[in-house]
Amino acid sequence: MTAVPAAPASLAGEWQPRLELIVETMREMSVQTDPQAMVSAYRERMRQLNLSDGMVALSRRDLPAPKFRITRSTLWQEEINPWTQVHRLPVLEGGLLGELIYADRPHVIDELLVDPHDPGADHLAGYRSLVAIPLFDQGTSLNMVALLRRTPNAFRRESLPELVWQANLFGRATYNLVLRHELKQAYDQVEHELNVVADIQRSLLPARLPSIPSLSLAAHYQTSRYAGGDYYDIFELPNDRWGILIADVSGHGAPAAVLMAVTHSIAHAYAGPPTTPGRLLGFINHHLCARYTNGTPMFVTAFYGVYDARSHELHYACAGHNPPRLKRAGCASVVSLDGAGNLPLGIEPCESYGEAFQKLQPGDQVVFYTDGITEAQNPAGEQFEVERLDQVLGGCRSASEVIASVLDALGRFTAGRPAADDRTLLVATVACE
Repeated sequence: MTAVPAAPASLAGEWQPRLELIVETMREMSVQTDPQAMVSAYRERMRQLNLSDGMVALSRRDLPAPKFRITRSTLWQEEINPWTQVHRLPVLEGGLLGELIYADRPHVIDELLVDPHDPGADHLAGYRSLVAIPLFDQGTSLNMVALLRRTPNAFRRESLPELVWQANLFGRATYNLVLRHELKQAYDQVEHELNVVADIQRSLLPARLPSIPSLSLAAHYQTSRYAGGDYYDIFELPNDRWGILIADVSGHGAPAAVLMAVTHSIAHAYAGPPTTPGRLLGFINHHLCARYTNGTPMFVTAFYGVYDARSHELHYACAGHNPPRLKRAGCASVVSLDGAGNLPLGIEPCESYGEAFQKLQPGDQVVFYTDGITEAQNPAGEQFEVERLDQVLGGCRSASEVIASVLDALGRFTAGRPAADDRTLLVATVACE
C-alpha cells in the first residue's frame, strides 16, 4: 500500500485532525505482528483520507520479464494473502501495468486510456488517472502500487516525492515484518528439532543408576542448551567389577550432542572380552579418529575407571579429562586422581593411554565432573575453579549432599547466570563396612 500525500482539499486547513489520524495509524502499525493484518489495517486508515478511488498492487519478484503478479486489487471481493497464497495470485504479462513495474520509476498518468485488450484492463477500467509508485528491494522495483482516481488530473506531481518516500518506508516495514514472521517459523522448527535431539541424547544416558555392591552413586546432568556434549555411563563387568565412564565433547549444542552419541555408540560396540581402561579409551580414540573427527577441530575428553567391588580398587585411565576429586573418609582433604593422563580422544589415532590404580577406603567419595563445573564464571569473569570445588566437597558427607552443595555454590558464584557449558557431576561413595 501507499502512504499519506498532501491532504485533500477537505482536510487542507485541518492539519490537527489529519495529524491525529496519522499518529493513530502509526501507533496501530507498531503493534501489528502479521504482515497481512498490517496491510489491511493500513489500507483502511488510508481510505479515511480519501487518497484514491481504487488501487492495484503488483509484484515481479521471482518472475521473468515481462511477467508480473497482481497481489492486491480493488476489483477483488476476497482478500488474498500474497505471502501464504501466492499460488492464487494471477500472473499477467506485458501491457500498461507491466510497462510501469519494469520501468523502475514513478509515473503519473493524467488521462488514463486503456486498451480493452490490455492484460490489466479489468483492474483499470473506469478510472481516469493513475500514479504508479515503485517499491524498491535491493535497488530494483520488485513491487509497485498504482493509485487510481475516477477523475482526470487527480494526482499532483509535487506530492510524488513524498508518496514514493513514504510508500517505500511502509513497504520496507511490511517486508521486515514478513522476514520476522518467516524467522519465527524457522526458529520454531529448529527449536522442535533441537528438542528431539535433546530427548535422544538423554535417552543415551543411564535411565537409572545401577545398584553396585559397596558403592552408591548419584548424578546430576545439565546441558547449557537444548542438547550438549557431556556423557556418563556405567558398565557392568564380570567378577563384581563396574566400569565408570565420563566424557565431554568439545563445543556445545547439536554438533557436540551428535559426537556424544557417536562416542556412546563406539563405547558400547566393543565386542571383545572386558579390557583395561587404557585399551577401551584407545578403542574409542581409534574409531573417532578414523571416521568422525579427522579433519575437524572436535575432540572428546574422557575418564574411564573400573571399580572392583571386592577389593575397593579403582583402575583408571584418562584422556585429557578433568581428574576426579577423591575425598577421603573422616577428613576434609581432597586429592586429585591424576595418576594417568594423555591426549583427548579424536586427535591422534596412534595415542596410547596409560593407567593407574587407586585403593579406596570405606566412606571415600570419588567426584567425577566436567569442566562446565570448574570453568563456570561469575559476573566479573572469574572461574569457579578446582579450589572452590574442593572447599565445597570438604564439608559434604553423602553423594546427594555433594551434588546439592556444589549446585548451590555454583548458583551463588555465578549470580544465577545461565550455564555457558554443560555441567555433569557423578559422585561415587564407598559404603562403610
